[in-house]
Amino acid sequence: MGLADLHIHTLYSFDGTSTVSAVLKKAVEVGLDVIAITDHDEIRGALEAEERAPLYGIEVIPGSEITTAEGHLLALFIHHKVPRGLSLEETLWQVAFQGGVCIAAHPGGIPFNSLSPETIRRTLQKPDLAKILVGIEVFNAGLFRLSGNGIAQRLADGLAVAQTGSSDAHLLWMLGKGVTSFQGSSAQQLRRALETGLTQPIRCKPDSRLFLAADWISRYALRKAGWVSTNAGPYAPLRLTRQTSET
Repeated sequence: MGLADLHIHTLYSFDGTSTVSAVLKKAVEVGLDVIAITDHDEIRGALEAEERAPLYGIEVIPGSEITTAEGHLLALFIHHKVPRGLSLEETLWQVAFQGGVCIAAHPGGIPFNSLSPETIRRTLQKPDLAKILVGIEVFNAGLFRLSGNGIAQRLADGLAVAQTGSSDAHLLWMLGKGVTSFQGSSAQQLRRALETGLTQPIRCKPDSRLFLAADWISRYALRKAGWVSTNAGPYAPLRLTRQTSET
């Protein structure tokens, strides 16, 4: 069985704290087969990761966490930026035009800008849109209120969709704290599992929410001062380095 983390942020997100190369290195270290880079309303980090991935021995799905008018949406297998602020339906069609598929990110997550259960149910009643919105993130390790995962799980249990687990990592050590298991080991095998609903979320024991919040605040402050998690290449160690922004 393969393991994938489908919700990861880099410096190309305004709230990310790690370079693309550092994310690739850490993903390999924690034993992931496939990752999706999903920076907020951005695609450049994902494209960079896809290009560098062969050097690290991991597969990358290019994606984005898109801010729709109704809430956040994970778009996977896309190569062009999708405008923020469009309706959910228009966003889904834009992703489909690129040959991609989508997952509802942290539905019910508070205080995150999430799609409501009602919006997701209404969208999935339209067969054409249900072929694009193929999954629901039922475990998000980055939520400050983990009760939101229970809302997502109850929603997904009543719908014919794939269920996924992700880290929503904005910090390097969060990678792999939530993962999706699937038959196979490649990005295309994962896609088939998503489209047929044959994925399995794996929940890791959550760390203290207070520690998570405090560490993100400190790392975010360091980023603003130019200090980020990075590495010089596949065989170089991960380190905190002062540099100009990757973006």
